[in-house]
Amino acid sequence: MELQLNWGYVADTVMGGVSQGGGSREMYHGHDAVVLRGDVSLDNNGGFVQIAANLRDVGQAVDANHWHGIALDVRGNNEVYDFRLRTDQLTRPWQSFRAEFTATDTWQTIRFPFGDFESNNTTATFDPAQLRRVGVLGVGRAFTAEVAVSGIRFYHD
Repeated sequence: MELQLNWGYVADTVMGGVSQGGGSREMYHGHDAVVLRGDVSLDNNGGFVQIAANLRDVGQAVDANHWHGIALDVRGNNEVYDFRLRTDQLTRPWQSFRAEFTATDTWQTIRFPFGDFESNNTTATFDPAQLRRVGVLGVGRAFTAEVAVSGIRFYHD
């Protein structure tokens, strides 16, 4: 099931960091995509740039229990990125469930089984019945981020 999302840009400046970047919808190497570009800086306790979207406009949870995971169609600059999920279980903005991927310089589809997501800054176990938000982040080290997402969907095996 293909998802049509309203992506937004967020950076560590919300907590005093100095990373800079942006997100835009554009044609990227032949695909209509949302593109995250930025310079991730660890200065001033920072360290991320992000594109993120609620699965529903009002931020309500989606029950994704009957799906196996989420697939992303991505391309980038051969760097490692985080794909993060948020659920109604999480109460703090720094909590998430995450998986890493490399955005190669060719288009690829990456499948993320729900069971592969690791808890980040929480003791909660991921519950796909409470899925609310997705995000793609350049995070944790100083580097130049460039990653494009042309499709996102739930999948069955």
